[in-house]
Amino acid sequence: MSTGFFKVPQPTNEPIYSYAVGSSERQLLQDTLHTLRNKQVEVSMRIHGKSVQGSKKVAMTCPHDHQHILGYYYEGGKKEIAEAIDSALSARAAWAALTWQERVSIFLKAADLSANKYRMELNARTMLGQSKNAYQAEIDSACEWVDFLRFNAHYATQIYADQPISSPGVWNRLEYRPLEGFVYALTPFNFTAIAGNLPAAPAMMGNTVVWKPAPQQIYSAALLMQILEEAGLPAGVINLVFADGPEAGEVVFKHRDFAGIHFTGSTKVFQTIWQNIGNNIANYKSYPRIVGETGGKDFVLAHASADVKALVTGLIRGAFEYQGQKCSAASRAYVPASLWPAVKSQLQSDLAKIKVGGTEDFGNFVNAVIDQKAFDKITSYIQEAKNSKEVEVIAGGGFDASKGYFVEPTVLLTTNPHYRTMEEEIFGPVLTIYVYPDQDWKATLNLVDQTSAYALTGAIFSQDAYALSEAAKALENAAGNLYLNDKCTGAVVGQQPFGGARASGTNDKAGSYLNLLRWVSPRTVKEVFSSPTDFRYPFLG
Repeated sequence: MSTGFFKVPQPTNEPIYSYAVGSSERQLLQDTLHTLRNKQVEVSMRIHGKSVQGSKKVAMTCPHDHQHILGYYYEGGKKEIAEAIDSALSARAAWAALTWQERVSIFLKAADLSANKYRMELNARTMLGQSKNAYQAEIDSACEWVDFLRFNAHYATQIYADQPISSPGVWNRLEYRPLEGFVYALTPFNFTAIAGNLPAAPAMMGNTVVWKPAPQQIYSAALLMQILEEAGLPAGVINLVFADGPEAGEVVFKHRDFAGIHFTGSTKVFQTIWQNIGNNIANYKSYPRIVGETGGKDFVLAHASADVKALVTGLIRGAFEYQGQKCSAASRAYVPASLWPAVKSQLQSDLAKIKVGGTEDFGNFVNAVIDQKAFDKITSYIQEAKNSKEVEVIAGGGFDASKGYFVEPTVLLTTNPHYRTMEEEIFGPVLTIYVYPDQDWKATLNLVDQTSAYALTGAIFSQDAYALSEAAKALENAAGNLYLNDKCTGAVVGQQPFGGARASGTNDKAGSYLNLLRWVSPRTVKEVFSSPTDFRYPFLG
């Protein structure tokens, strides 16, 4: 879209490398993995463009090889959080004063650096630090991160170009101002792209940011920050900090200039944050923007007309890619009795071919869960299921944390549609299936809708157009992203804007212009070319 003298490049989704056997990118990535495994790094916070070391030294390890140390980061506390806020506030005026084109150009350069110069290192750090296989890292830390930057630049163009109409003798215009204060970006471990987008999106719209990544993602977050600075991001625009969450919140949510939070993480944490903001609402200069994407208990619903092989593929990919550690991961499924024997047979056959292990071996489809805490939580559900009279373990069920935090892809079959693993978010490679009588299709629609407090993603498999339409309508509030005859994961920036409602978040749709609108405070300006000089209207006579 042309906007005066400037023209933002039309975005296209970043091509995905295959890393097929014999490909040049496969060898390059393997070489990068080897180099990084044998090179420890030290990571400091970045406050106003300078490295700041906290007092607590923390090791960064591989989840699939938890004795291997990748390096160390230095965690700070309230003092460093306060310094980061001061830095963001001091940088705000100069950053906001830049034209939007000048700001956007920095992020477009960061996209180019990420897609080319740093692509392999971004992927390798994500593979080693977050235990993603080559493909999962590629679609995340390379492609989605680059897509966020390029598409957000495009959406910013659309937003700034959207102007009101003007009547004769009047010029009306909208100014899209950044929020008055600083934005706090609190980011998750599971997606490097999300960790980068949460601070970058508000910054692109003129805000300055305090960014606290999840501890398990700091290894790749440090490189994202390096890329942004190399692209020309001025000091203080994004301040990268490492601190205990509640301790950081004590400073952030009591600060008068807190203007908003961009969050992805657990529902419980988000609700606590919302309560803290509410308790401090009278202290703020303006009402903070609260944007959050949280958990999910994402469903797959099969109709009797569903294609069995497509359904099984959707279940396996949806439930077990990245070990089920996606907010969108399939974790509960509803299969009609008439299809169940064929589905069960195909599911068990395919799962038997899956290899579990470290990310450096490209033959492994499933890798490790993120840490000991996650391992303990996930395996407690599996152990309980093994002892339940309502559940049968039909695949997987094994786990071992001696070298890495490995949990086998596990499929549970339950006779109780309200069993714990049908309702509670596990965030691991556990799929629970309930088999319903074919004649109970309509009742099952209501069951799917009412079972979970979440409403993030869902998938419906059916070759019957009427059934597909009926289910989509019945489940219109059960998922912010609905997939028809496909897995319920894998939203692509610019194609499937992502977000859910109910307990899953504010549904502000990352990957669309809707999210960016949350980071501006518009001002309407009316300019009259010839001002009235007499208060009287013609009707007065």
